Amino acid sequence: MLKAVILIGGPQKGTRFRPLSFEVPKPLFPVAGVPMIQHHIEACAQVPGMQEILLIGFYQPDEPLTRFLEAAQQEFNLPVRYLQEFAPLGTGGGLYHFRDQILAGGPEAFFVLNADVCSDFPLSAMLDAYRHQPHPFLLLGTTANRTQSLNYGCIVENPQTHEVLHYVEKPSTFVSDIINCGIYLFSPEALKPLRDVFQRNQQDGQLCLPLGEDSSGLWPGAGTIRLEQDVFSALAGQGQIYVYLTDGIWSQIKSAGSALYASRLYLGQYQLTHPERLAKHTPGGPRIRGNVYIHPTAKVAPSAVLGPNVSIGEGVTVGEGVRLRESIVLHGATLQEHTCVLHTIVGWGSTVGRWARVEGTPNDPNPNDPRAHMDSESLFKDGKLLPAITILGCRVRIPAEVLILNSIVLPHKELSRSFTNQIIL
Repeated sequence: MLKAVILIGGPQKGTRFRPLSFEVPKPLFPVAGVPMIQHHIEACAQVPGMQEILLIGFYQPDEPLTRFLEAAQQEFNLPVRYLQEFAPLGTGGGLYHFRDQILAGGPEAFFVLNADVCSDFPLSAMLDAYRHQPHPFLLLGTTANRTQSLNYGCIVENPQTHEVLHYVEKPSTFVSDIINCGIYLFSPEALKPLRDVFQRNQQDGQLCLPLGEDSSGLWPGAGTIRLEQDVFSALAGQGQIYVYLTDGIWSQIKSAGSALYASRLYLGQYQLTHPERLAKHTPGGPRIRGNVYIHPTAKVAPSAVLGPNVSIGEGVTVGEGVRLRESIVLHGATLQEHTCVLHTIVGWGSTVGRWARVEGTPNDPNPNDPRAHMDSESLFKDGKLLPAITILGCRVRIPAEVLILNSIVLPHKELSRSFTNQIIL
């Protein structure tokens, strides 16, 4: 028996994902046509022996999240439950807080997946490696170039046994080109070190209380546990943590630009996993170039040219002569006749007028470096907006014959002229 835990964070995170995260919780943002965490759930559901999938986070259980959970349970015929933290507890605090629920039924092991990663999720291969050599912690790792490795958790392994000898989260100098993918397989014994961290945090908190203050209660910070710094770094080299290396697809989804890149990766993966989701060129239909997802309810004019790497959501209208590539068009948006949309996310219910051009600048990994990954840079540098993909927030109206380039338009704006390299409030 196996279980899976998906860590979905909370509304205080994902600031680089704004304004898109204003409308839906970031884990429900559509990537390649389905909510971001549906890719995780699909992968978990395919592992033989999977009995339950738990989502842990600090989001309020609102209507979109509830609807998603109900639909996921029906589609995958598995219990999919959301466990809400009483406060943000870090990457490990929720695991310890809900340990009884995770261990209920006596699972052999449980997967832990961060919601903001894109991957082909080699979970069955990780399970085989775990069963061949059981240990409390198995981490999925991949390689990065020397510069980019500083932005991730770095792993030094024994190349013969794959034991993690040293772990540093976002080091200031080069440590290793093996990085942590944020996908794990833990044995039930893995919760014991989390208990030790919790007890140590509680003791440290009691020592910091002012004299005379009641110290009988639980220190509020005791439940916050960081898997990376508090557990992996502390236990590395003690024979408890191992790494499974993958050369499959992997990327973080920290910003809107990285969501476009993840959409491209997943659309390419659909060739193997979900060919039925990819649009096909048919007589009398739009011209399809490369991998394109079109929701069944979308209306696309026959003269439109779509692709590569395009995702069109529910109820979208694409007019005659539209050119669309490397973009995500969300629920209810309208692209009027002869618009050109490149490297852009078009928000829910937005309208792009006739002959308008909405374009961004891609921030893709270096194609000449097979170990390069997507950079999740800040939106600003030296007080200026960095050129990046263009984002139209919810219910934005772009008039006819204007140019929007490398800009972010906040929700409910009706523009009257062209903009370049700006945040439009």
